[in-house]
Amino acid sequence: MCGISAILLGDVKATTAAVELHESIYYLQHRGQDAAGITVCQGGRLYQMKGNGMASKVFQEPALLADNLPGYEGIAHVRYPTAGTSSAFVYPSGNKRRLTNFISCSSEAQPFYDSPFGLSLAVNGNLVNSEELRVFLDLEARRHVNTDSDSELLLNVYAHALHELGKARANADDIFAGLRDVYTRCKGGFACVAMITGFGILGFRDENGIRPLCLGSRPSSTIQGALDYFMASESVALTQLGFTNIVDILPGQAVFIQKGGKPQFRQIVPMKSYTPDIPDSTSDGISVHRSRQNMGYKLADKVKEILGEKGVDEIDVASVLASCLNKPLSNAFVKNRYTFRTFIMPGQKARQQGIRRKLSPIQVEFRDKVVLLVDDSIVRGNTSREIVLMSREAGAKKVILASCSPEITHPHVYGIDLADPGQSPELVAHGKTRQQIAKEIGADELIYQSLDDLKDACLEAIEGETQIKDFEVGVFSGKYQTDVPESYFQHLSELRASKGQKRKPADEAGPDSKKLTVIANGGPVNVRSSEATEREPMTSQEDIRYAP
Repeated sequence: MCGISAILLGDVKATTAAVELHESIYYLQHRGQDAAGITVCQGGRLYQMKGNGMASKVFQEPALLADNLPGYEGIAHVRYPTAGTSSAFVYPSGNKRRLTNFISCSSEAQPFYDSPFGLSLAVNGNLVNSEELRVFLDLEARRHVNTDSDSELLLNVYAHALHELGKARANADDIFAGLRDVYTRCKGGFACVAMITGFGILGFRDENGIRPLCLGSRPSSTIQGALDYFMASESVALTQLGFTNIVDILPGQAVFIQKGGKPQFRQIVPMKSYTPDIPDSTSDGISVHRSRQNMGYKLADKVKEILGEKGVDEIDVASVLASCLNKPLSNAFVKNRYTFRTFIMPGQKARQQGIRRKLSPIQVEFRDKVVLLVDDSIVRGNTSREIVLMSREAGAKKVILASCSPEITHPHVYGIDLADPGQSPELVAHGKTRQQIAKEIGADELIYQSLDDLKDACLEAIEGETQIKDFEVGVFSGKYQTDVPESYFQHLSELRASKGQKRKPADEAGPDSKKLTVIANGGPVNVRSSEATEREPMTSQEDIRYAP
């Protein structure tokens, strides 16, 4: 679950693209804390800065961005370690001691760059046929791939297709034509933004729409009548930067915007389905705020069915749930805002260490009480297990846990590191009954949302007309939207194991951007996602030619 963004300013003499991209990745930081990067273009030259860590660590002097990274167009990325570990430190062969001045840390940080045409790319997603692509690129395309990142594989597939066109300069039709090979060869879930140096920006999305991507516009601040364009994984990054007329890139669709031009949309391959992941912001017309409220209503019914009326707390979800259960709210945990988001820490041990740093119980709210904890989901059970224990240590006489999601029993194969794909038992619900899971995490009772109710909660949150009929729910059912060969799970397991020996310690402090778990009888501040404005149609412009 990475975050991507792209910008094309209406004024080609502007130098502030990096400033805008830098701001955008703070709104996307919760999607990845492992690495960050920005690539911009000015005068036919690329300027890039990327490295491991959160945006505040990689870009330590934001006031100098316009000077150090001048450009009118560019792309940005925040990385989530899809293989389960960070690529932060690489040690010389035979030397297990970390060398303070030896840090080969940004090899897998994005954006990536390649030829022809000065092609830069940032990817949110995961490919399930990476070994097949690696063989193709090595033996047939004769291209060198420098990292284990499947995003670099996708870049090279696209670069090879553009190279095979045999043109010194590409037009918009060529840009779209090269994507056909990407959709033919690359299997998985992905949303991508790209920049062709001195030409324009490109966005495209897999044919199932598993990963989100939206586009917006705003008036240029320097040239009257000109427009700036922006693409991002989540609408909040656009609305917070003043972009409106927000539209979603559809499954199998691409949009290209040439400098000084308007968006050109092209359906590269037919829409195979419209089954996005459960939404993480306003995307595909679904409001995450409204969907979470709907989950609360439906979870309340499940709680009543199993338990009767109990006290509860959770942002959006718990406020509705508590209302339905007729119980009061009070602050029961103090949240440390300066810890990493534990779910996306690169490595199991780091996650466990981060949990108690994140939340501290207020004992008076627990002492001699029956409490109901609410979590958005239960993955490995680390967070739930620790918070249940902390609740008991604070004096709770009975602890009940409710999950807004169904049991997560299978790995995620499209870019979220839920567990080692070869070891589903890392998932606490794998092969267990509800009672067995409750015992393992130490809860007196455990309640899961049903899969049908979860889907309905999201479908009912759709604003306006939609083609969405279902969602990608392979983590709950084991049935994925794309064919996933068994060899893929083995490959990722081996990759995960090999990187485990050179993992970066995730102990730096940084602002926490998104909540994980809160407990009943508490009500932390709610951060709401901005909603997309009314959409206006964007025009297309055919046969745009590139001049050097």
